[in-house]
Amino acid sequence: MPQAINLLSLYDIGFNEEIAETAVTIEGNALLKARTIAEKFNTNCFADDSGLLVDALNGAPGVYSARYAGTQKNDRDNINKLLTELKDVENRKAHFKTVMALVLDGKEFIFEGIVNGRITSDLHGSNGFGYDPVFMPDGFSKTFAEMSLEEKNSISHRKIALKKLLEFLETVR
Repeated sequence: MPQAINLLSLYDIGFNEEIAETAVTIEGNALLKARTIAEKFNTNCFADDSGLLVDALNGAPGVYSARYAGTQKNDRDNINKLLTELKDVENRKAHFKTVMALVLDGKEFIFEGIVNGRITSDLHGSNGFGYDPVFMPDGFSKTFAEMSLEEKNSISHRKIALKKLLEFLETVR
């Protein structure tokens, strides 16, 4: 029978600092966060990082998705910058990527989730956050921001990465 896992939040363990995301990749930032907590509290830990990668912008905003338009991390400013940079660009292919990093008994594991889609030319919908109003996943005729939370979560990059992490934990515990 698999061993039970006790999940604790950063709040639960008394950690309220911000971990600087200084890595140059999404994978690197996820590992940085997981390593920081694992080392500081001598415990197993998983952490994630996500980003939007746009083909025509060579993968930008990528690791800088939250602060694409500046350190104020403003969703509207980020979207406006993205749409300005894609003005008159035909190739609007993009994908959301989540990486979950797990530090388990001193070993590191990476789990990735990707949702392919495209960037719309203007904003649609009011649900979600970040780039949701301009990201339309492949196979859908509405943006993440037009979807219900349940609909978005059923196809999300975070769900895909988390599912891989959970499947892995079932095999090792």
